[in-house]
Amino acid sequence: MDTEVIEGKTLAYVLAKPDDFVADGSFPLVVLLHGFGGSMYDLTSVAGAINSTGYVYGFPNGPYEVDLGSYGTGYSWSADRPGVVPVADDNTTIDEKLDVCFAELTAATGAVPSNAVLGGFSQGAGVTLRYGLLRPESFAGLVVLSGSFRDADTVRESLPAQRTQPIFMVHGRQDAMIPLESALETKAFLEAEGYALQYHEYDMPHTITEDVLKDLAPWLQTTLSPRAP
Repeated sequence: MDTEVIEGKTLAYVLAKPDDFVADGSFPLVVLLHGFGGSMYDLTSVAGAINSTGYVYGFPNGPYEVDLGSYGTGYSWSADRPGVVPVADDNTTIDEKLDVCFAELTAATGAVPSNAVLGGFSQGAGVTLRYGLLRPESFAGLVVLSGSFRDADTVRESLPAQRTQPIFMVHGRQDAMIPLESALETKAFLEAEGYALQYHEYDMPHTITEDVLKDLAPWLQTTLSPRAP
């Protein structure tokens, strides 16, 4: 795949395109959000592991810098987390930043907004739920990798009447960052609200394994048909 770093109006992002990519709308769009302290480069390898020919991928960078000490600088999707570097004169919400970034991605790829899937890992998975559930017209499905709601009640009243948006959710039984109990609470919330949820647990810590990607690939193909060869 060919990758390109783009400095968007609100968020920088990596655009990963198949070798025969043409921005004519024939390639569905997969957007993946990194976890707390990560960056837009963290999940780029997922593209090749899932399907490197049938989709175009966008990997946005969180807007808030995180001081990782000797490990350098990471990024966050929220400004109210420990270690986040304060940002002056930033009156744009994360939803507004993502709105602009998604519009840029669809314009750059020619993808129709509804012909897209949004996903994320850890903190990015939580953002995926909060942002993506309220935009079913934009995302054909959501991917939640080792993440959960911080406060599901904040979106309950705003959920759409039609809850047909499929969700792929995974979690590790040995996850020390986001406890399995938190994931099970999110799973119960989504099921109670009527969502079609495909849920998997694995014997793994806070990570993405080959087994996760093996289960994700067929779900994605069913939810968002890849471009035919």
